[in-house]
Amino acid sequence: MPVQTPDDIIKILLQNGFELDHQTGSHRVYYNSVTKRRAVVPYHKRDLPKGTLLSILKQAGLKDLF
Repeated sequence: MPVQTPDDIIKILLQNGFELDHQTGSHRVYYNSVTKRRAVVPYHKRDLPKGTLLSILKQAGLKDLF
């Protein structure tokens, strides 16, 4: 699995129909109105740990992309 930054993940979410719902502190919440799924992305400039990346993809229903 390649190393991903929050910006990379946000780009993938936006391409798959997610929109920014709200932000609380350093966490952005994206929502897909078609699938009714929500994904929380910690927003910073560091690479995401593998477990965090898998958790975000699982929340979004996109785990099969990686």
